[in-house]
Amino acid sequence: MENRAKQVVNFGPGPAKLPPSVLLKAQEELINYNGTGISVLEMSHRSSDFTKIMDKTENLLRELLNIPENYKVIFLQGGGSGQFSAVPLNLIGLKEAKCADYIVTGSWSAKAAKEAEKYGTVNLVHKKLESYTGIPDPSDWNLNSDASYIYYCANETIHGVEFDFIPETKGVVLVCDMSSNFLSKPVDVSKYGLIFAGAQKNIGCAGVTVVIVREDLLGFALKECPTVLDFKIQAGNNSVYNTPPSFSIYIMGLVLEWIKNNGGAEAMEKHSRAKAALIYDVINESDGFYVCPVVPKCRSKMNIPFRIGNVKGDDVLEKKFLDEASKMGFLSLKGHRSVGGIRPSLYNAVTVEETQLLARFMKDFTRANK
Repeated sequence: MENRAKQVVNFGPGPAKLPPSVLLKAQEELINYNGTGISVLEMSHRSSDFTKIMDKTENLLRELLNIPENYKVIFLQGGGSGQFSAVPLNLIGLKEAKCADYIVTGSWSAKAAKEAEKYGTVNLVHKKLESYTGIPDPSDWNLNSDASYIYYCANETIHGVEFDFIPETKGVVLVCDMSSNFLSKPVDVSKYGLIFAGAQKNIGCAGVTVVIVREDLLGFALKECPTVLDFKIQAGNNSVYNTPPSFSIYIMGLVLEWIKNNGGAEAMEKHSRAKAALIYDVINESDGFYVCPVVPKCRSKMNIPFRIGNVKGDDVLEKKFLDEASKMGFLSLKGHRSVGGIRPSLYNAVTVEETQLLARFMKDFTRANK
Protein backbone atom coordinates (compact mmCIF):
# COMPACT_ATOMS: atom_id res chain seq x y z
CA MET A 1 0.00 0.00 0.00
CA GLU A 2 3.04 2.29 -0.10
CA ASN A 3 2.06 3.86 -3.43
CA ARG A 4 -1.39 4.70 -2.11
CA ALA A 5 0.18 6.58 0.77
CA LYS A 6 1.49 8.99 -1.84
CA GLN A 7 -1.00 11.34 -3.44
CA VAL A 8 -2.05 9.07 -6.31
CA VAL A 9 -5.56 9.56 -7.64
CA ASN A 10 -7.05 7.35 -10.35
CA PHE A 11 -9.39 9.34 -12.60
CA GLY A 12 -9.64 6.44 -15.07
CA PRO A 13 -12.80 5.94 -17.18
CA GLY A 14 -13.01 2.24 -16.38
CA PRO A 15 -11.70 0.02 -15.03
CA ALA A 16 -11.78 2.68 -12.37
CA LYS A 17 -10.82 3.41 -8.80
CA LEU A 18 -12.11 1.04 -6.13
CA PRO A 19 -12.68 2.10 -2.51
CA PRO A 20 -9.46 1.43 -0.54
CA SER A 21 -11.44 -0.40 2.15
CA VAL A 22 -12.74 -2.82 -0.51
CA LEU A 23 -9.21 -3.54 -1.74
CA LEU A 24 -8.02 -4.13 1.81
CA LYS A 25 -10.93 -6.49 2.53
CA ALA A 26 -10.24 -8.42 -0.69
CA GLN A 27 -6.55 -8.60 0.23
CA GLU A 28 -7.38 -9.87 3.70
CA GLU A 29 -9.69 -12.60 2.35
CA LEU A 30 -7.74 -13.48 -0.80
CA ILE A 31 -6.02 -16.64 0.42
CA ASN A 32 -8.56 -17.82 2.97
CA TYR A 33 -12.12 -16.64 2.41
CA ASN A 34 -14.27 -16.67 5.53
CA GLY A 35 -12.39 -19.57 7.10
CA THR A 36 -12.94 -21.90 4.12
CA GLY A 37 -9.19 -22.38 3.59
CA ILE A 38 -9.47 -21.44 -0.08
CA SER A 39 -9.77 -18.28 -2.15
CA VAL A 40 -12.91 -17.12 -3.94
CA LEU A 41 -10.69 -17.38 -7.03
CA GLU A 42 -10.63 -21.17 -6.66
CA MET A 43 -14.08 -21.73 -5.19
CA SER A 44 -16.71 -23.80 -6.99
CA HIS A 45 -19.45 -21.58 -8.36
CA ARG A 46 -21.97 -24.18 -7.23
CA SER A 47 -20.71 -24.39 -3.65
CA SER A 48 -22.83 -23.15 -0.74
CA ASP A 49 -20.16 -20.55 0.09
CA PHE A 50 -20.30 -18.98 -3.35
CA THR A 51 -24.10 -19.20 -3.45
CA LYS A 52 -24.10 -17.07 -0.29
CA ILE A 53 -21.82 -14.50 -2.02
CA MET A 54 -24.17 -14.39 -5.02
CA ASP A 55 -27.27 -14.07 -2.87
CA LYS A 56 -25.75 -11.33 -0.73
CA THR A 57 -24.65 -9.37 -3.81
CA GLU A 58 -28.09 -9.61 -5.40
CA ASN A 59 -29.88 -8.69 -2.18
CA LEU A 60 -27.67 -5.61 -1.72
CA LEU A 61 -28.42 -4.55 -5.29
CA ARG A 62 -32.14 -5.01 -4.77
CA GLU A 63 -32.01 -3.02 -1.55
CA LEU A 64 -29.92 -0.14 -2.94
CA LEU A 65 -32.11 0.30 -6.03
CA ASN A 66 -35.45 -0.81 -4.54
CA ILE A 67 -35.78 -3.34 -7.37
CA PRO A 68 -39.38 -4.61 -7.61
CA GLU A 69 -40.05 -8.31 -7.06
CA ASN A 70 -41.16 -8.85 -10.67
CA TYR A 71 -37.64 -8.14 -11.95
CA LYS A 72 -34.85 -10.68 -12.31
CA VAL A 73 -31.23 -9.78 -11.53
CA ILE A 74 -28.61 -11.72 -13.46
CA PHE A 75 -24.83 -11.54 -13.55
CA LEU A 76 -23.32 -12.09 -16.99
CA GLN A 77 -20.04 -11.88 -18.86
CA GLY A 78 -19.24 -10.03 -22.09
CA GLY A 79 -19.46 -6.47 -20.77
CA GLY A 80 -21.74 -3.78 -22.11
CA SER A 81 -20.70 -4.70 -25.64
CA GLY A 82 -22.06 -8.20 -25.09
CA GLN A 83 -25.40 -6.65 -24.20
CA PHE A 84 -25.42 -4.70 -27.48
CA SER A 85 -26.11 -8.15 -28.98
CA ALA A 86 -28.02 -9.73 -26.10
CA VAL A 87 -30.66 -6.99 -25.91
CA PRO A 88 -31.94 -7.32 -29.49
CA LEU A 89 -31.48 -11.09 -29.46
CA ASN A 90 -33.81 -11.28 -26.45
CA LEU A 91 -36.20 -8.40 -27.01
CA ILE A 92 -36.49 -7.41 -30.66
CA GLY A 93 -38.87 -10.33 -31.17
CA LEU A 94 -41.36 -8.97 -28.62
CA LYS A 95 -43.45 -7.70 -31.55
CA GLU A 96 -43.94 -9.22 -34.96
CA ALA A 97 -42.31 -6.28 -36.78
CA LYS A 98 -38.95 -7.02 -35.10
CA CYS A 99 -37.90 -3.40 -34.93
CA ALA A 100 -36.45 -1.16 -32.20
CA ASP A 101 -35.99 2.56 -31.59
CA TYR A 102 -32.51 3.81 -30.69
CA ILE A 103 -31.64 7.21 -29.22
CA VAL A 104 -28.05 7.77 -30.33
CA THR A 105 -26.16 10.40 -28.31
CA GLY A 106 -22.61 9.07 -28.39
CA SER A 107 -20.24 6.31 -29.45
CA TRP A 108 -21.69 3.58 -27.25
CA SER A 109 -25.32 4.00 -28.25
CA ALA A 110 -24.16 4.25 -31.89
CA LYS A 111 -22.34 0.92 -31.56
CA ALA A 112 -25.38 -0.65 -29.90
CA ALA A 113 -27.64 0.51 -32.73
CA LYS A 114 -25.27 -0.84 -35.36
CA GLU A 115 -25.12 -4.22 -33.62
CA ALA A 116 -28.91 -4.41 -33.35
CA GLU A 117 -29.23 -4.02 -37.13
CA LYS A 118 -28.02 -7.63 -37.43
CA TYR A 119 -31.20 -8.91 -35.80
CA GLY A 120 -34.00 -6.61 -36.95
CA THR A 121 -34.92 -3.13 -38.12
CA VAL A 122 -33.41 -0.21 -36.23
CA ASN A 123 -35.06 3.20 -36.23
CA LEU A 124 -32.87 6.12 -35.15
CA VAL A 125 -35.38 8.39 -33.47
CA HIS A 126 -33.61 11.59 -34.55
CA LYS A 127 -31.34 12.55 -37.43
CA LYS A 128 -27.67 11.73 -37.05
CA LEU A 129 -25.88 14.29 -34.91
CA GLU A 130 -22.93 16.19 -36.39
CA SER A 131 -21.23 15.95 -33.01
CA TYR A 132 -22.12 14.30 -29.72
CA THR A 133 -22.49 17.36 -27.54
CA GLY A 134 -26.09 17.16 -26.37
CA ILE A 135 -29.43 15.32 -26.41
CA PRO A 136 -31.98 16.22 -29.10
CA ASP A 137 -35.26 17.60 -27.78
CA PRO A 138 -37.70 14.72 -27.21
CA SER A 139 -40.38 16.68 -29.07
CA ASP A 140 -38.31 16.13 -32.21
CA TRP A 141 -38.00 12.36 -31.77
CA ASN A 142 -39.68 10.10 -34.31
CA LEU A 143 -40.82 7.15 -32.21
CA ASN A 144 -42.21 4.00 -33.82
CA SER A 145 -45.30 2.61 -32.08
CA ASP A 146 -44.45 -0.84 -33.50
CA ALA A 147 -41.02 -0.86 -31.85
CA SER A 148 -40.34 -3.76 -29.51
CA TYR A 149 -38.29 -1.45 -27.29
CA ILE A 150 -36.66 1.99 -27.04
CA TYR A 151 -32.96 2.00 -26.23
CA TYR A 152 -30.68 4.69 -24.86
CA CYS A 153 -27.36 5.08 -23.04
CA ALA A 154 -27.80 7.02 -19.79
CA ASN A 155 -24.24 8.37 -19.82
CA GLU A 156 -21.81 8.42 -22.73
CA THR A 157 -18.34 8.05 -21.22
CA ILE A 158 -16.40 9.20 -24.29
CA HIS A 159 -18.31 12.39 -25.07
CA GLY A 160 -19.52 13.24 -21.55
CA VAL A 161 -23.24 13.41 -22.38
CA GLU A 162 -25.67 12.33 -19.64
CA PHE A 163 -29.47 12.13 -19.55
CA ASP A 164 -31.01 14.00 -16.64
CA PHE A 165 -34.46 12.59 -17.46
CA ILE A 166 -36.11 9.26 -18.26
CA PRO A 167 -37.41 9.17 -21.85
CA GLU A 168 -41.19 8.92 -22.26
CA THR A 169 -41.99 5.80 -24.30
CA LYS A 170 -45.82 5.82 -24.47
CA GLY A 171 -45.94 2.25 -23.25
CA VAL A 172 -43.08 0.82 -25.29
CA VAL A 173 -40.49 -1.18 -23.31
CA LEU A 174 -37.57 1.05 -22.23
CA VAL A 175 -34.02 -0.37 -22.28
CA CYS A 176 -31.04 1.48 -20.81
CA ASP A 177 -27.29 1.05 -20.79
CA MET A 178 -26.36 2.47 -17.37
CA SER A 179 -22.80 1.16 -17.37
CA SER A 180 -21.13 4.44 -16.44
CA ASN A 181 -23.61 6.07 -14.05
CA PHE A 182 -25.12 2.98 -12.42
CA LEU A 183 -25.72 3.56 -8.70
CA SER A 184 -24.33 7.09 -8.90
CA LYS A 185 -27.90 8.16 -8.11
CA PRO A 186 -31.27 6.60 -7.29
CA VAL A 187 -33.17 5.03 -10.20
CA ASP A 188 -36.85 4.15 -10.55
CA VAL A 189 -36.34 0.64 -11.92
CA SER A 190 -40.08 0.23 -12.55
CA LYS A 191 -39.84 2.71 -15.44
CA TYR A 192 -37.65 0.25 -17.36
CA GLY A 193 -38.08 -3.10 -19.02
CA LEU A 194 -34.35 -3.76 -18.87
CA ILE A 195 -31.27 -2.10 -17.39
CA PHE A 196 -27.72 -3.32 -17.86
CA ALA A 197 -24.42 -2.09 -16.50
CA GLY A 198 -20.80 -3.20 -16.58
CA ALA A 199 -19.43 -3.19 -13.04
CA GLN A 200 -16.00 -1.69 -13.72
CA LYS A 201 -16.89 1.98 -13.24
CA ASN A 202 -19.09 2.53 -10.19
CA ILE A 203 -19.76 -0.86 -8.61
CA GLY A 204 -16.73 -3.09 -8.96
CA CYS A 205 -14.07 -4.44 -11.27
CA ALA A 206 -14.10 -5.65 -14.86
CA GLY A 207 -15.62 -9.03 -15.64
CA VAL A 208 -19.26 -8.93 -14.58
CA THR A 209 -22.25 -7.20 -16.15
CA VAL A 210 -25.48 -6.68 -14.22
CA VAL A 211 -28.77 -7.19 -16.06
CA ILE A 212 -32.04 -6.21 -14.42
CA VAL A 213 -34.97 -7.43 -16.52
CA ARG A 214 -38.74 -7.49 -15.99
CA GLU A 215 -40.00 -11.06 -15.80
CA ASP A 216 -42.68 -10.70 -18.47
CA LEU A 217 -39.96 -9.92 -21.05
CA LEU A 218 -38.31 -13.31 -20.66
CA GLY A 219 -38.87 -16.07 -23.18
CA PHE A 220 -38.87 -14.06 -26.42
CA ALA A 221 -35.31 -14.74 -27.55
CA LEU A 222 -34.73 -15.22 -31.26
CA LYS A 223 -33.94 -18.81 -32.26
CA GLU A 224 -30.39 -17.76 -33.19
CA CYS A 225 -29.73 -16.33 -29.70
CA PRO A 226 -26.76 -18.15 -28.10
CA THR A 227 -27.83 -20.01 -25.00
CA VAL A 228 -25.40 -18.10 -22.76
CA LEU A 229 -27.04 -14.82 -23.83
CA ASP A 230 -30.63 -16.02 -23.30
CA PHE A 231 -31.95 -14.04 -20.33
CA LYS A 232 -34.64 -16.61 -19.52
CA ILE A 233 -32.12 -19.43 -19.33
CA GLN A 234 -29.61 -17.39 -17.30
CA ALA A 235 -32.33 -16.17 -14.91
CA GLY A 236 -33.74 -19.69 -14.60
CA ASN A 237 -30.31 -20.94 -13.63
CA ASN A 238 -29.62 -18.12 -11.16
CA SER A 239 -26.70 -16.86 -13.28
CA VAL A 240 -24.84 -20.17 -13.03
CA TYR A 241 -25.91 -21.82 -16.29
CA ASN A 242 -22.18 -21.65 -16.96
CA THR A 243 -19.31 -20.58 -14.69
CA PRO A 244 -19.92 -16.92 -13.78
CA PRO A 245 -17.17 -14.32 -13.20
CA SER A 246 -16.92 -15.38 -9.57
CA PHE A 247 -14.28 -13.01 -8.22
CA SER A 248 -15.81 -10.00 -10.00
CA ILE A 249 -19.17 -10.79 -8.39
CA TYR A 250 -17.47 -11.04 -5.00
CA ILE A 251 -15.77 -7.65 -5.48
CA MET A 252 -19.06 -6.13 -6.58
CA GLY A 253 -20.67 -7.37 -3.39
CA LEU A 254 -17.96 -5.62 -1.35
CA VAL A 255 -18.45 -2.36 -3.29
CA LEU A 256 -22.25 -2.53 -2.89
CA GLU A 257 -21.74 -3.01 0.85
CA TRP A 258 -19.46 0.06 0.84
CA ILE A 259 -22.13 2.09 -1.00
CA LYS A 260 -24.76 1.01 1.53
CA ASN A 261 -22.52 1.88 4.49
CA ASN A 262 -21.81 5.29 2.99
CA GLY A 263 -25.41 6.39 2.56
CA GLY A 264 -26.62 4.50 -0.49
CA ALA A 265 -27.50 5.87 -3.92
CA GLU A 266 -28.76 9.14 -2.45
CA ALA A 267 -25.37 9.89 -0.88
CA MET A 268 -23.56 8.88 -4.09
CA GLU A 269 -25.69 11.39 -6.01
CA LYS A 270 -24.91 14.17 -3.53
CA HIS A 271 -21.18 13.50 -3.84
CA SER A 272 -21.38 13.24 -7.63
CA ARG A 273 -23.02 16.64 -7.93
CA ALA A 274 -20.41 18.20 -5.65
CA LYS A 275 -17.48 16.64 -7.51
CA ALA A 276 -18.77 17.58 -10.96
CA ALA A 277 -19.46 21.15 -9.86
CA LEU A 278 -15.85 21.54 -8.71
CA ILE A 279 -14.49 20.75 -12.18
CA TYR A 280 -17.17 22.48 -14.24
CA ASP A 281 -16.77 25.63 -12.15
CA VAL A 282 -13.06 25.76 -13.01
CA ILE A 283 -13.88 25.26 -16.70
CA ASN A 284 -16.65 27.87 -16.72
CA GLU A 285 -14.52 30.44 -14.89
CA SER A 286 -11.39 29.94 -17.03
CA ASP A 287 -12.44 32.53 -19.64
CA GLY A 288 -12.08 30.01 -22.46
CA PHE A 289 -8.79 28.46 -21.37
CA TYR A 290 -10.65 25.21 -20.67
CA VAL A 291 -13.43 24.33 -23.12
CA CYS A 292 -16.10 21.69 -22.53
CA PRO A 293 -18.06 21.16 -25.77
CA VAL A 294 -21.12 19.61 -24.15
CA VAL A 295 -24.35 21.59 -23.76
CA PRO A 296 -24.54 22.54 -20.04
CA LYS A 297 -27.86 20.79 -19.31
CA CYS A 298 -26.48 17.53 -20.77
CA ARG A 299 -23.08 17.56 -19.09
CA SER A 300 -22.09 14.33 -17.42
CA LYS A 301 -21.37 14.15 -13.71
CA MET A 302 -19.27 11.05 -14.34
CA ASN A 303 -16.98 11.93 -17.26
CA ILE A 304 -15.90 15.50 -18.03
CA PRO A 305 -14.19 15.94 -21.42
CA PHE A 306 -12.49 19.26 -22.11
CA ARG A 307 -9.87 20.85 -24.33
CA ILE A 308 -7.18 23.34 -23.33
CA GLY A 309 -6.35 26.59 -25.10
CA ASN A 310 -9.23 26.54 -27.57
CA VAL A 311 -12.19 24.47 -28.71
CA LYS A 312 -9.98 22.11 -30.75
CA GLY A 313 -7.25 21.94 -28.12
CA ASP A 314 -3.65 23.09 -28.09
CA ASP A 315 -1.49 19.95 -28.38
CA VAL A 316 1.46 21.50 -26.56
CA LEU A 317 -0.65 22.75 -23.64
CA GLU A 318 -2.55 19.48 -23.34
CA LYS A 319 0.64 17.41 -23.28
CA LYS A 320 2.10 19.75 -20.67
CA PHE A 321 -1.09 19.46 -18.59
CA LEU A 322 -0.97 15.65 -18.68
CA ASP A 323 2.76 15.54 -17.90
CA GLU A 324 2.41 17.87 -14.91
CA ALA A 325 -0.73 16.10 -13.72
CA SER A 326 1.11 12.79 -13.80
CA LYS A 327 3.87 14.25 -11.62
CA MET A 328 1.16 15.32 -9.17
CA GLY A 329 -0.06 11.71 -9.00
CA PHE A 330 -3.18 12.19 -11.13
CA LEU A 331 -3.67 9.12 -13.31
CA SER A 332 -5.65 8.41 -16.51
CA LEU A 333 -6.69 11.96 -17.39
CA LYS A 334 -6.10 11.63 -21.12
CA GLY A 335 -9.25 11.82 -23.24
CA HIS A 336 -10.47 8.90 -25.32
CA ARG A 337 -8.33 8.28 -28.39
CA SER A 338 -11.28 9.07 -30.69
CA VAL A 339 -11.78 12.60 -29.35
CA GLY A 340 -8.51 13.56 -27.64
CA GLY A 341 -8.17 16.25 -24.98
CA ILE A 342 -8.57 15.68 -21.25
CA ARG A 343 -11.21 13.63 -19.42
CA PRO A 344 -11.34 13.10 -15.67
CA SER A 345 -13.85 10.45 -14.59
CA LEU A 346 -15.48 11.01 -11.21
CA TYR A 347 -16.99 7.66 -10.31
CA ASN A 348 -18.29 6.73 -6.86
CA ALA A 349 -14.93 5.81 -5.32
CA VAL A 350 -13.31 9.14 -6.27
CA THR A 351 -13.70 11.43 -3.27
CA VAL A 352 -14.66 15.09 -3.09
CA GLU A 353 -11.25 15.80 -1.56
CA GLU A 354 -9.44 14.15 -4.47
CA THR A 355 -11.54 16.14 -6.91
CA GLN A 356 -10.65 19.33 -5.03
CA LEU A 357 -6.97 18.52 -5.59
CA LEU A 358 -7.57 18.25 -9.34
CA ALA A 359 -9.56 21.48 -9.40
CA ARG A 360 -6.77 23.27 -7.56
CA PHE A 361 -4.21 21.92 -10.02
CA MET A 362 -6.35 23.10 -12.95
CA LYS A 363 -6.49 26.61 -11.50
CA ASP A 364 -2.75 26.66 -10.93
CA PHE A 365 -2.13 25.45 -14.48
CA THR A 366 -4.35 28.22 -15.84
CA ARG A 367 -2.45 30.91 -13.96
CA ALA A 368 0.90 29.57 -15.13
CA ASN A 369 -0.01 29.02 -18.79
CA LYS A 370 -2.77 31.39 -19.85
